[in-house]
Amino acid sequence: METIAAAGRYAEPDASGATYDEHLRRPDLSIGTYCLRAGAVDTQDPHAEDEVYVVTSGRGRFTGGGETIDVAAGSVFFVPAREEHRFHDITEDLAVLVFFGPAEGSR
Repeated sequence: METIAAAGRYAEPDASGATYDEHLRRPDLSIGTYCLRAGAVDTQDPHAEDEVYVVTSGRGRFTGGGETIDVAAGSVFFVPAREEHRFHDITEDLAVLVFFGPAEGSR
């Protein structure tokens, strides 16, 4: 077993209003917290890995695969590799646990 310290905490964003803080990296899995301030613009590009998002705090909207959903604490959703997606209309600072399989950037 390995304890993952500080998972789900809200990190201070950079000038773009976003941060990503990786908590764990193994060849087949990586986990981090992605944070976006209210009003921030999510500039992420599609990833080569599958992703599971778990919203731990905040409110906004998310678009992926031609579908838009409202997200808030407790929202959990899957994004397949290479699918265009982004958070938007962020009304409360978002903190999101992100699970990549395999590890982000490994493909």
